[in-house]
Amino acid sequence: MLRNGASRTLLRSLKSPASFSIRKPQFTASPAQWTSRMCTISSKRPQSLALAQLKPLQAAIFQRSVTNTPWDKIDKKHEEKLAHQEIKPTPETVSATSSTHPILHEIATPDPERDVDMMAGIKGDLKTVKDTFSLSDVPPQAFYIGLAGVLPYLATSLSTVFCAWEITNATEHGTGLLLSHETAEALIHVLEPLQVGYGAVIISFLGAIHWGLEFAGYGGYQGYRRYAIGVVAPAVAWPTILMPVEYALITQFLAFTSLYYVDTRAAYRGWTPPWYNTYRFVLTFIVGASIVVSLIGRGEVADRVQRQHGGTDKIATLRKLTFDEEQEEEKLIQSKKVEEDEAAERESDDESGKDEDKKDGQEGGEEKNEEGEEKDDQKDDANEEKKDS
Repeated sequence: MLRNGASRTLLRSLKSPASFSIRKPQFTASPAQWTSRMCTISSKRPQSLALAQLKPLQAAIFQRSVTNTPWDKIDKKHEEKLAHQEIKPTPETVSATSSTHPILHEIATPDPERDVDMMAGIKGDLKTVKDTFSLSDVPPQAFYIGLAGVLPYLATSLSTVFCAWEITNATEHGTGLLLSHETAEALIHVLEPLQVGYGAVIISFLGAIHWGLEFAGYGGYQGYRRYAIGVVAPAVAWPTILMPVEYALITQFLAFTSLYYVDTRAAYRGWTPPWYNTYRFVLTFIVGASIVVSLIGRGEVADRVQRQHGGTDKIATLRKLTFDEEQEEEKLIQSKKVEEDEAAERESDDESGKDEDKKDGQEGGEEKNEEGEEKDDQKDDANEEKKDS
């Protein structure tokens, strides 16, 4: 009641003297002009300009007469019935909006019921995923070839998981479903270098793309900043083939993620086509999931599979073998020197022995000659004595 202007004017008029005469206003507007079904501010009603020309009490009485409707009459019977009616509590009807007044529709009319979509949040998330993986702007050739490029990585990952599952079955039940324990373990050792090597090739290729964009001048010539991407990528990728398989896969996962961040920043700067960051996200997601699956499969059978020697172990073994061979060669050289020295000593001993034999022979010959001469002398003496006798 106190919300309209006429009521407030009536209250103000009660404080003023009541010595005034009531005159009928002079205008021809129909009563329908002054009625309004909207709960709007009273100053915007069309009758406010006419009421402004009347005195306060006149305006209040006129407003009452104009807006007099059958609903303004008091129904005493109904009021008496309501007075004796017991009010029952209905807490289920009380809500945060039950006591608020509507301002955008008619008075005393309920709010229009709105259907609440309980799946709106899920639909919004699915739409976000769909928009994220939408590759409508990607050229079909790049899209199909890119997906074909990740298939070998995905195949090796799934094969690793299958072999790990077979090894688990063989350990628990004595035999696998399709492969034996030894066959599955050998196959895992074959798949490991394939996956790591192919990952190194892909990382190097992703870095080389920036060289091609720089050659073409896409987004301007950036110089060393863009060339550095193509240099760092293979420098990080290829040492992974010398690491144990777990460390190699983790390093390649970090390399793929870092390259995706670099490619995204390059796309924002205009160094790549606008669709390239979305294209890279899809491919990187598939490769990253494959690496995680491979690591999970390897972790399940880590204690059941003999660890294969990695590149570093092979290099260490090679160095050890080389060192052992060098030591053996040194030993052979030393033994040859010793043999040569011994042979030289033997030869010198033989020569000295021959010299001594020669000397002994010469001395013996001289003695024999002397003995022969003595014998000859004795024979001569004997012959002479015979002659004399």
